[in-house]
Amino acid sequence: MKYNPLTSEEERIIENKGTELPFSGEYDDFYKEDGTFICRRCNAPLFSSKAKFDAGCGWPAFDENFPGARLRITDEDGERTEIRCANCHGHLGHVFTGEKFTDKNTRHCVNSLSIRFIPKGEELPEVILNKNI
Repeated sequence: MKYNPLTSEEERIIENKGTELPFSGEYDDFYKEDGTFICRRCNAPLFSSKAKFDAGCGWPAFDENFPGARLRITDEDGERTEIRCANCHGHLGHVFTGEKFTDKNTRHCVNSLSIRFIPKGEELPEVILNKNI
């Protein structure tokens, strides 16, 4: 199976570890509904909308992911920790700890173009499994 088709900007972020401009993504200020945020490339469930909070950073922020949904990889600079989808290894953003925004003390700072929102009650699309990993 092939992954979902991506725009050139989605490819730049998901496949080439890019970052969208702060406060520009569709999910930065999105708190309207209950539901699930999935990986835009492979449909894997990543975050519940209940874990989303306003960090004021310009990107969607979540203090918790679904178990096993993401990978943590230390950036080449050794300063930040990249997060990727555990299924397709697509770049999501970065994770930060110790900032005390929430009781969980974790901020997954995610590019809106790396995720897609599925409202509660709507069927989640089938996950496109990565058989090469």
